[in-house]
Amino acid sequence: MAMTSILSADDIKKALDSFAAADSFDHKKFFEVVGLKALSAEEVKKAFLVLDADNSGFIEEEELKFMLKGFSSSGRDLTDQETKAFLNAADKDGDGKIGVEEFTALVKE
Repeated sequence: MAMTSILSADDIKKALDSFAAADSFDHKKFFEVVGLKALSAEEVKKAFLVLDADNSGFIEEEELKFMLKGFSSSGRDLTDQETKAFLNAADKDGDGKIGVEEFTALVKE
């Protein structure tokens, strides 16, 4: 499934363009601009499945670094600092990875 089956291509482009510079990523603003925040919890879970590249049921730190590419192949890699900040914000149980419920809760904050 492509992210464009869940979110509009225009919103994806606008969000990626807004955070194109290294160390500019803010997950709360990104989720709002890309349109995830306005979706139902079920739709957010579908987006999670797209971002879970290895289908493990979790987004691990290595996958998180490439998260913007899950929205579009033109997305940049997150910096190590952005990746760690995002992981710290989402990983509520401290296991070093983000589960679907943690991701959904973070989007809906």
